Amino acid sequence: MKIAMLTNNYRPFVGGVPISVERQAQELVKLGHQVTVFAPMYESEDKEQAESFREKILEEDKEAPERVIRYHSQKRKMENGMVYPGIYPAEIFKVFERERFDCIHVHHPMFVGPWALWLGKKYDIPVIYTYHTRYEDYLHYIPCFRINERSTIVKKKAVEWLQRNGIPSYMSWFCNKCDLVLAPSAGMRQMIRGYGVHTPTAVFPTGLDGSFFRKNEKRPREIRKQYAKGKKYLLVTVSRLEKEKNYGFLLRGIAELKRETGDNFQVLIIGDGSQKAELKVRASILGIQDVVTFVGNVPNDQIRDYLAASDLFLFASKSETQGIVLAEAMAAGIPVTAVHATGADDIIEDGVNGFLTEEKEEVWAAKVNEALEPETNSRMKRAALISAENYRSSRLAIYEEMLYNQCGFRKGERLYEAEEDRRERSAMALH
Repeated sequence: MKIAMLTNNYRPFVGGVPISVERQAQELVKLGHQVTVFAPMYESEDKEQAESFREKILEEDKEAPERVIRYHSQKRKMENGMVYPGIYPAEIFKVFERERFDCIHVHHPMFVGPWALWLGKKYDIPVIYTYHTRYEDYLHYIPCFRINERSTIVKKKAVEWLQRNGIPSYMSWFCNKCDLVLAPSAGMRQMIRGYGVHTPTAVFPTGLDGSFFRKNEKRPREIRKQYAKGKKYLLVTVSRLEKEKNYGFLLRGIAELKRETGDNFQVLIIGDGSQKAELKVRASILGIQDVVTFVGNVPNDQIRDYLAASDLFLFASKSETQGIVLAEAMAAGIPVTAVHATGADDIIEDGVNGFLTEEKEEVWAAKVNEALEPETNSRMKRAALISAENYRSSRLAIYEEMLYNQCGFRKGERLYEAEEDRRERSAMALH
């Protein structure tokens, strides 16, 4: 099967969607499929390093098992490092003119999204869309939709309308133009159905490659020795340092935990983002700068060692469609304490492989403390490893292959029926 995957972001950008696309593509290649990922080019802001940066990206693409075609992107970037794809991705169209694909799997409803629908219609091939992101929670990345204390009432009302009505309406329209919509979790599937989506849907979470299940005792010990600073517990969280990840609550929860239990723990915050400087200031104001370490970005193939070095994974985001990092934590054998939200509710079994709490600092901190109790922690670690088995990429790729085939079959049936109807109408017109 020849599969075209269209995405607005890919490596070297670090994020849930690029990781998901890369893992899916590479696992499908292992099953013998030809996968072409159409992704934007990233440029270095340093003019002297621009050419070498570009060459490095192209060299990595050449060595990857999946085929990667880069299309041009705009010079400006979002604050989190995402690029704005080019309005007219000619590079994609040229490949489609030369080659025949069996299906298109698009990962964004904007920019490449409408072009995927157009290509699907032009070449009569099915379009599959994965609903990775709750876009109503990400409007603040677009400057004109950013709200602050100086914003007018009219602007606030306009943004609120977009979040409640505009985006859901667009997403409903886009999904209903696709042939299949994949939701990363059951909660997300229910949510998009509520938007009025009647296109066939299936739950398809982002999987974990085999490396997350391999044990490496030495490196986690080194990490724990380096970062635990002699403390009894090492806690960890991994995500971009952005508004939608709810780090304000997380830091207040850590402050509450310190008040209740003292400073017998150390927290690693892995990731980078536009809020990093602000969060460091907040940590200092809350008096937790001594128990929190901002590690910065860590290569994805090393994340597992940091997780395995820790006793508990902390999470507060309410904007996730799945929360890949939760499955990654469980594959490393550590339970999770998180706030109730779509995504987290689908992975975490409360009291079994972690805890789910309401968004109250004292409640969350109490559950963190309970999850660290030796007997509870040991029991939850075993349960976490069992839960993680459901997210092996190799297993999910076989399921994805089946979904593609079913989607293609349904598309073929519809095209056949449409052609038969056309012929019947033509015959009736002749008589």
